[in-house]
Amino acid sequence: MRLNLSLPARVNILGNPADGCEGDFATLSAAVEIRAHAVIEVADDFIFEQAGADAAPAQTFFRRDLPLPLDGRHDLLKGAVNRLHSFSPEFRGKVEKHGVRIRVWSDVPRQSGLGGSSLFVLLTLAGLRALYGLDRHRHNDYLLAELTQRVECHDLGITGGYADRYVPLFGGLAYLDYRGKLHQKGIGDEPYVTYERLDGCVPDLPLVAVTTGVRHNSSDVHGRMRPRYLEEHAAWQARRGQTPPMIGFMTGAWETAWRGKIALLEGDLKTFGALLNENHRLVDAMMRYCGFEDGAGWANNLFIESALQSGALGAKLTGAGGGGSVFALTEPGQEGQLMQVWSEVAAKHGLKDALIYRLEISHQGLVIQRE
Repeated sequence: MRLNLSLPARVNILGNPADGCEGDFATLSAAVEIRAHAVIEVADDFIFEQAGADAAPAQTFFRRDLPLPLDGRHDLLKGAVNRLHSFSPEFRGKVEKHGVRIRVWSDVPRQSGLGGSSLFVLLTLAGLRALYGLDRHRHNDYLLAELTQRVECHDLGITGGYADRYVPLFGGLAYLDYRGKLHQKGIGDEPYVTYERLDGCVPDLPLVAVTTGVRHNSSDVHGRMRPRYLEEHAAWQARRGQTPPMIGFMTGAWETAWRGKIALLEGDLKTFGALLNENHRLVDAMMRYCGFEDGAGWANNLFIESALQSGALGAKLTGAGGGGSVFALTEPGQEGQLMQVWSEVAAKHGLKDALIYRLEISHQGLVIQRE
């Protein structure tokens, strides 16, 4: 059997970074039509390959080598195999019969703030579930998202948000509720994310995005902000005095998400755009508070300011900040005008690797085709 899989990237539209630094509020997030891909097929052993711009030499391991060594090569793929092997008795039994060949590649620009690393873990887990015919109730999509969070955060030390792990699988535009997930406990010891699809209730949004070409590591950003949040949260819980800065920043970010949901359902793009601006203001201030001299990132802020000066209703970053991508909400029909403005801004400031595109919501998450 040979399987072809793909998953869309994700954009956090409102509420971030509550999915990663806080993990107890909510975001409005969307899957977007920029995809990562995998081909997975039966093999005698475990074979891992990465193609595309970040191609890496293949690695081969015997099935008896489980758990596989994490040595910096193909660790996202191997980490997924290891985590599933430790979690699932069914997989441990079936893997005795044969191994698997996994080849991955991505159209998502590296370190672009679109949740790219999680896609490889999710593709591996979804591919293994399908290839080995694992019980879909026991190995449901919620579980795969949670396993992905454990692979990255616990096994590989990649601090990131739950949206990265849920949105690509489920797809669409959704309101994600993270209540009960602040301390990122074990599977079964905290709620799953509540995933409320909204794209069937609202029209497509006129969104334009730019990947600035300035790479960032979201784990470096979340890895500084989340510990500070948890420290202030613990002290605040003990004393219940004045609200600490990080609690205030994150509560404000969450408010943009739930108010944005209301505005979106009412078709109020003007209010929705204003909430984008407020969310970005909070993130920029929070990052400065946490020691990032450029706040959300000089290139991010450059494109955001130029979008607003050109008449966009709102603009903000998509992920952790420092680099990566931003997007803007325009008046309907004005997307092309903003794309031209951003093209000129990129040329003027030497951002030759910037990619500008119409941001299209992907209404389908995981896609699997069998050969």
